Amino acid sequence: MVKIIGYKERTSSEGKTFIALELQGGVEIIHSASGGMYATVRKASVASTFDEETCKSLVGTEIPGTIEKQDCEPYQYTVEKTGEVLTLFHRFVYVAEPQKAPVYVEEILPDFTYAELEGVNLPRASR
Repeated sequence: MVKIIGYKERTSSEGKTFIALELQGGVEIIHSASGGMYATVRKASVASTFDEETCKSLVGTEIPGTIEKQDCEPYQYTVEKTGEVLTLFHRFVYVAEPQKAPVYVEEILPDFTYAELEGVNLPRASR
């Protein structure tokens, strides 16, 4: 599960404004390059079609999924606190939980019939 922790107005490459939801994953303990350990959380954002009022009401909501590290083209990132410029080769993205596939009765009970549904055209499981 990830939590919606905020939202920000952004501008698309076409110049249109939209609101992105800011997401946060659970706490992780990480080993630093110097050998120490620290607690952190992964954050990501996703575009939305919501207005500001809706986004405000969604803050604190948990949604199924995870935030995962994904390789990408290198880009420059400036650390706000120190001003240090880093070259990063990854970003964090939201990955939704896969939707559960429907289970059709004929998959579980292939010889079962519904007398009261005789002649009704029902969807069949695709195989």
